[in-house]
Amino acid sequence: MDIDQFLVKSSLQFVDKASFTWQTPSNIALVKYWGKSEPQIPKNASISFTLNNCHTITTIEFQKIEKSEEVQFEVFFEGSKKEEFKPKIAKFFQRIQEYCPYIFEYQMTIHSQNSFPHSSGIASSASGLSAIASCLMSLEQQLIPALNADFVIKKASFLSRLGSGSACRSLEGPLVVWGNHPIIEGSSDLFGVKFPHKIHPIFSNYQDVILLVDKGEKQVSSTVGHELMFDHPFAENRFQQANENLTKMSTILQNGDITSFINLVESEALTLHAMMLTSNPYFILMKPNTLEIIHKIWKFRQEKNSNICFTLDAGANVHVLFPENEKETVLQFIENELSSLCYKKEYICDVSGFGAKQRS
Repeated sequence: MDIDQFLVKSSLQFVDKASFTWQTPSNIALVKYWGKSEPQIPKNASISFTLNNCHTITTIEFQKIEKSEEVQFEVFFEGSKKEEFKPKIAKFFQRIQEYCPYIFEYQMTIHSQNSFPHSSGIASSASGLSAIASCLMSLEQQLIPALNADFVIKKASFLSRLGSGSACRSLEGPLVVWGNHPIIEGSSDLFGVKFPHKIHPIFSNYQDVILLVDKGEKQVSSTVGHELMFDHPFAENRFQQANENLTKMSTILQNGDITSFINLVESEALTLHAMMLTSNPYFILMKPNTLEIIHKIWKFRQEKNSNICFTLDAGANVHVLFPENEKETVLQFIENELSSLCYKKEYICDVSGFGAKQRS
């Protein structure tokens, strides 16, 4: 793996101060990855829909200082100083320091906000870490003007991965593959790449309504969950299955076989949770309402001949996926039958999007 390409090899044209703002989205995996090795290398390839409405907006103000032995930064979330956010970001800076040595030359003030409620159960690490990485790459582009745009996106994805694995899938869209895979040209364990083939129109503007079943903190973090795959009795079969499923998904996305899409997406979601159920220690992240929602979706699909389906992240919330041409009918079903199973009837309407945007 060629990580040397991401080292800073040019002389830096330092500036006294700078400020950059990026809006980066979350994403939802269709073929999941569960299990990784250091440093943030996935055990299997994955593919995700980039979301549009669930995003983080982050501004980083850079002020030049005398070179420090430690990275100097402060974090503000939605206007309030957040000391509790600093350890995770400090670990991220530690991981990227050899690729971004200029971070020791600046005092950074990070201001961040989410378009979705904090602690809503939506993974904010993907959008949050990719936003920070994007701001850093904007600075690097100013310090090294010769950098080209394609490299900047690639390195932003590479850096994002070192903060949160799935964050590397949030830079582009609407579909991104992370992990080396023989049928995806240019794919890598080091960064995400756009799905290289033309997708069938049925999958354009694909809808994702996120049902907020549980807003509490997960009993087992994703980091711990990934670590439990090391000694998992079914791990190797799962990694092989996921890579085979990505091959199938590539064909499905191109030919528009939505029945196969539904089967594969739901199977992947349930397999992810099956790995949690069969790890040691074992754990359950689904809640009773998660299961009730799934059964209602299955019933609605059969009775209405709908193409609605679900997927799950490593939590209790349900992502309801469906094509744009069913939007009115499905939204009515969600409001009438599923919203009562959500925390305070809360859900978020989203759609596939195109990745990170620089705002200033």
